[in-house]
Amino acid sequence: MKIAYVYDVIHPYVIGGAQKRIWELSTRLANRGHQVTIFGMKYWPGDDIVCRQSVRLWGVCRPQPLFVNGQRSIREAVYYAWKVLPPLMKERYDLVDAVNFPFFPCFSAAFHSFTRRSRLAITWHEIWGEYWYEYLGAKGFFGKAAERMVACLPHKAIAVSQATKQDLIRLGHKDAEVIPNGADIAAIRNAPPSSERADVIYAGRLTREKNVTLLIKAVNLIREQHHNIRCLVIGDGPEKQVLQREVSDLGLSANICFKGHLEKDAEVFSYLKSAKVFVLPSLREGFGIVVIEANACGIPVVTVCHSRNAARDLVRDGYNGFVCHLSEEDMAQKILLALDPPCDWAERCQEFASAYDWNAVVDSLEQVYKAM
Repeated sequence: MKIAYVYDVIHPYVIGGAQKRIWELSTRLANRGHQVTIFGMKYWPGDDIVCRQSVRLWGVCRPQPLFVNGQRSIREAVYYAWKVLPPLMKERYDLVDAVNFPFFPCFSAAFHSFTRRSRLAITWHEIWGEYWYEYLGAKGFFGKAAERMVACLPHKAIAVSQATKQDLIRLGHKDAEVIPNGADIAAIRNAPPSSERADVIYAGRLTREKNVTLLIKAVNLIREQHHNIRCLVIGDGPEKQVLQREVSDLGLSANICFKGHLEKDAEVFSYLKSAKVFVLPSLREGFGIVVIEANACGIPVVTVCHSRNAARDLVRDGYNGFVCHLSEEDMAQKILLALDPPCDWAERCQEFASAYDWNAVVDSLEQVYKAM
């Protein structure tokens, strides 16, 4: 098959679950003989079209700021949707797979599907519904309307979690397949542990929705209880300076270290292997790939019980981690439980993660594509 993926950002130039999923699927589909093109913003020098690991990357425009005042930029999404259409229309594809958010590129993909007779899939990572009003205030009406319009497009819906599938059903889209995200189990197995040890680690975007401030407060509580604790924060984003100031104001500079953005996944895996507990305090996760990656590295995960955090469905209390209430007190308690377990976590966590190997995910996705 000749397959096109439509998403504005590309892994590993920008860290995130949606683009990582596309990259992992693309390389494996290409290895199976499919022709795969990823259409995104151009993050590399030289030619607009380059080949990486048998996958064609097509840079349709210069990178634009993704966030404005901590929120995803509408202007960037519209600009990319406009710029992706001409190169996308130059060729016919058997199948075009677009990510549901930030919505506007889905209409470009749908236009190609209609005019070039390609099959259209839309991969749904999250559905916000009423949360749009919390995110944008009164302007949330337009986000909610755009979400519903995308759901009404003629397409095969692919949900990354059961929670998202149920949200799709509530939107009126009955025909959705659940194809979860995964982890590169072989790459994780081969990654050496870092020489830099940590008790607690976080890896991901530094945005308000990731709620890293809750982790900082929990670390502060643990320190105040006379526990010597060290935490690593891996990633970058619009909230980085705010979080660094909070760490400084609380006198936690000796306890919390910001490592910034790491170019290679292997570097992240090495740090995970040298930590004891991974914490995901996010208020909003469509899946939470890093939960699987942390478990594959042999460490438990502490995440929060929140209606928009699908990662909570990946954690079984006491088996591969803990789900805590949305409070620094409960998070601190669960971190301490994970740091002082009654038995070794590694075997159970790795067994849980093995079911989410990317190769198994591609097996399922390929069958869905062929059946469209």
